[in-house]
Amino acid sequence: MKLPFSRRTQQQAQLEQEIQSHLQMAASDRAERGESAERARQAARREFGNVELVQQVTRDQWGWRWLEELLQDLRYGARTLRKNPGFTLIAVLTLALGIGANTAIFSLVNGILLRPLPYDQPDRLVQVTGFYPKGAFAAMRSRRVQSMDVAAYAEGYECNLTGQGVPARLTATLVSADLFSVLGAPAEAGRTFRSGEDVATQNNYVVLSHHLFQQRFASDPSVIGQWIKLEGIQRQIVGVMPADFRFPSPQTDVWIPLDIDPRNTVSYWAGDFMPVIGRLRRGATLSQAGAEIRLFQSQVISLFPWPMPANWNAGVGVVSLRDGLVSDLRTRLLILLVAVALVLLIACANVANLSLARAAVRGKEIAVRVSLGAARSRVVRQLITESTLTAVVGGALGLSLAAAGLSLLKSILPADTPRLSDVTLDWRVLLFAAALAILTGIISGTAPAFHASRTELTETLKAGSRGSTHPAGQSLRRALVIGELGLAVLLVCGAGLLIQSLWTLSHVDPGFRSENVLTARVTPNESFCNEPSRCFSFYRDLVRQVRLLPGVTNAALINTLPLGGSVQKRSVNIENYLPATSSPAPLLWMNAVSPGYFQAMRIPLLRGREFAETDTSENSRVAILSADTARRFFPNQDAVGKHIRLLGQKDWCTIIGVAADVRGYDLRHSVPQWMDGTVYIPYGPVASLEDGHVAAEMTLVIRSAGSQLPLEEALRKLASSLNEDTPIAELKPMPVILSAAVSAPRSITSLFGAFAALALVLGIVGIYGVISFFVGQRTREIGVRMALGAQPRDVFALVLREGLSLTLIGVAVGLAAAFALTRFLGSLLYGVGATDALNFAGVAALFAIVALAACYIPARRAMRVDPVIALRYE
Repeated sequence: MKLPFSRRTQQQAQLEQEIQSHLQMAASDRAERGESAERARQAARREFGNVELVQQVTRDQWGWRWLEELLQDLRYGARTLRKNPGFTLIAVLTLALGIGANTAIFSLVNGILLRPLPYDQPDRLVQVTGFYPKGAFAAMRSRRVQSMDVAAYAEGYECNLTGQGVPARLTATLVSADLFSVLGAPAEAGRTFRSGEDVATQNNYVVLSHHLFQQRFASDPSVIGQWIKLEGIQRQIVGVMPADFRFPSPQTDVWIPLDIDPRNTVSYWAGDFMPVIGRLRRGATLSQAGAEIRLFQSQVISLFPWPMPANWNAGVGVVSLRDGLVSDLRTRLLILLVAVALVLLIACANVANLSLARAAVRGKEIAVRVSLGAARSRVVRQLITESTLTAVVGGALGLSLAAAGLSLLKSILPADTPRLSDVTLDWRVLLFAAALAILTGIISGTAPAFHASRTELTETLKAGSRGSTHPAGQSLRRALVIGELGLAVLLVCGAGLLIQSLWTLSHVDPGFRSENVLTARVTPNESFCNEPSRCFSFYRDLVRQVRLLPGVTNAALINTLPLGGSVQKRSVNIENYLPATSSPAPLLWMNAVSPGYFQAMRIPLLRGREFAETDTSENSRVAILSADTARRFFPNQDAVGKHIRLLGQKDWCTIIGVAADVRGYDLRHSVPQWMDGTVYIPYGPVASLEDGHVAAEMTLVIRSAGSQLPLEEALRKLASSLNEDTPIAELKPMPVILSAAVSAPRSITSLFGAFAALALVLGIVGIYGVISFFVGQRTREIGVRMALGAQPRDVFALVLREGLSLTLIGVAVGLAAAFALTRFLGSLLYGVGATDALNFAGVAALFAIVALAACYIPARRAMRVDPVIALRYE
C-alpha cells in the first residue's frame, strides 16, 4: 500500500503533465491557423487561466490538502524567519522568557497541587479538617464513623537514638497503627504496624525511613527485628519504608506508634490534637463522609470528661487528602501562576507589535501573493503558522530555561514546603509547555495576520518599497502597548505591595535583641527527666559552666524559643477573672525559663523584677506576664502582685513582673489566635507541663561578645560530659532564626518581584518599539515639518507626546485594574493596605520616568532628521 505522500507526488506529476499537454494542444491548434508559435503559447495560457489556481482547486479535491499546505507554510515560515534573524531572535527570546517562567511555575503547581499522591487509589484518601485528641480519634475509629477507615498522626516530635554510636536526634512522627494500611503504603522491607500496636504497653515498635536505614544502619537488612533505644525506650525495628514514602514530610526519620491509653485522661483527652486522615469505603462519597463527621462532632463533645464549648470544632469537615496537605500553599501558588501568565500576555503583545511592524514592511509581498490568487484566509494561515513556529522555538528554549531554573525555584521556597520533593518536569509539564507554545503563537500572531491580510492591493503596490501605513494598524499597535503597560502596572503594583509588606515584617520589633545570640537545643531523653531533680541539676550545671566559657557574657534556658516553632500551652485560673459561661479557662503560652533569660535576650521588664535563683525552689510560686496578657486580664490595673494558678495545681502564683511583648509564634503574632496570652514560669518544680512532667528539652540562649564558632564544639563537649546520651540537636544564631521567620513571604515576594521586573522591562521595550516605528514611518512627514520651519525641539516634543500619551493611558488602565484586583493579595500583606495610595503613586511615577527614558532615543533620532534626505525617503 502506497503512502498518501507518494500517491500525492504521482498525482501532482500527472496533473502537471495533463495541464502541459492541454496547453501544447491548444497552442498547436492556433499555430495551425497561422499564429506564430510564441503568440499561440501566450494565447493558450491566457485562455486556460491561472495555472496555479487550477492546480490548487484540483488538489483540494484529493484530500490531505491541509497537511500539504501546513508543510508548505512551515517550510516557508522557516525560510522567512531565517532571513530575518534580528526579528526572530528578539521574538524567540521574548516568548522563551514568558513560556519558561510559566512552565517553571506550573511545574510547582503541578507537583504540589495537581499531581496525585503516591499512594494506592489516592482519590479515595481524605483528611478531616478538624484536629482531634486521642480519645475522640479512638471513638471515631472504633464505632462511630462508617463511611471511611480512619488513621491519625502527629508530626514534629523528636527523639534521641542512643546505644548506636554517637547519640543522634531524630525527627519522629507518631502514628496510629493503621496509618500505613489506610494510605495503602507497604514497607520496602519487613512490615508496617499491625492493628492494636498503638495501644499502651503494646507499642514498642518502630518503622525506619529509607534515608535513616541507609545512613545510620548502612542498608543492612538484618536490622529488621533488632531492638534500638529511642528516648531511653527499647523499640523493635519491624520495617523500612520505601525511598519515595515521605508522609507527612521528608524530614521524618522514624514512625512510632501512638500511645493510646484511656486510663491517662490528660494524654487521652487533653493531649496535643492530631490530624485525622481516612480512606473512603466502597460506595462512600466525600459529601457523605463530611455529613457523618459533622454528626460525629455533635456527639463527641459529650464523651469528654469535662465541659467543652458548644462551638468547639464547629467548622469540621472532610476534604481530599491532597488538598488538605497543601491548603496553606494554594492561594500563594495560584497568585504566582496568574502573575506569570500576565507576563506571558505582555510578551505576546510585544511579539504581536513586532509582527505588526514587520507586516507593514512585508505589505508589498503580501499584496503580490494576493494578486496572484492567494486567498486571504490562506495568507492568514501562513502568517499564523510563522508566529506559531516562532513560539514553538521559543517554547523549546523556554523549556530549557524552566529546567535550569526549577532548582533555583525550589531553593527559594522554604525547605518545609509540602510536596516540594514531588516537583519535577514530568509529562504533564511537557504537555503544558507544548500547548502553551502553540497557544502563544496563535495569540501573538492572530491580530497581525488579520491586519496584514486586509492589505489594499492598489495602494500597497503603488507604495514601492516603503510598505504601507494604515490608521487601523497604528491603532492596533497603540492598543497592544496600552494593554501591556496596563498589565505591567498591575504586576508592579502587586510587587510593590508585597515588597512593602516584607520590609515592614522584616523590621518588626520582635521584642528581643538577636545580635550576638547563639541558640542550642539540648535534648536529653524524656526518661532522664522522670526524676525532676536530676533534670534540674543537669541544666543548672550546664548553664553555670556555659557562663564560664570565654567570650560568653550571659546564658539562660527556655523551653520554647521565640520563633522556634514549638508551643507549650497551659490553662490557668486568673485572680478575679470569670470567663463567660460557654468559654473554657484562659489558655496561655507557658514559657519555662531560667533566671537571667530576660537579660540574655534583652527583653525589657516593664514592671516588677526578673526571676532570681531562689524562685526555682519548690516553695516559690511566681510568674511573669507579657504586657498584652497583663492588659487583657488586668485592665487599668498593675498586674504585679496579682495571682494566677496553673490548672491542676493547688497553689497560686504571684505575678512579680510584666515583660515586653515578644513575637514568639511568628513575626505577625505573639501567640496563636487560639491562645489568650503568654506567661513565664521559672524552670523548676512549678513549671510542669499539662501531663505533669517537667520539660526535658530546653534551648540554651547564649549571648557572647566575640565569635560564636568556638562555642559550638565547647557546648557539645559540655553536654556530653554532663550526660553522654544528651546530644546538642541544633545550634543556630538567633539572627538566622529571625531571618527564617520571613522566608515564606520573602520567597513569594522574590518571585512576584522578578515577574513584575520582567513585565516592566517588556512594557518599556514595547513602548520603545512603537515610538521607534512611529518615527520611522513618519520620517517623510517630519522632514516636511522641518522644511516648513519646525524646530528640532518641536519634533522632540511631538515624539514625547506620542509616547507619554500611550504611557498615561496604560498607567491609568493598570491602576484601575490594580485597585480592583490587589485585594486578592490581602492575606499575604502585613502593615500595608491592598490599595495603598503611596504605592500606586510610586508605580505611576516609575512608569512615567522609564517611559520618558524609552522615548528619549527615538525622539533624539527624530530631531536629527535631515529634511533633504527625508523628502527623498521611500
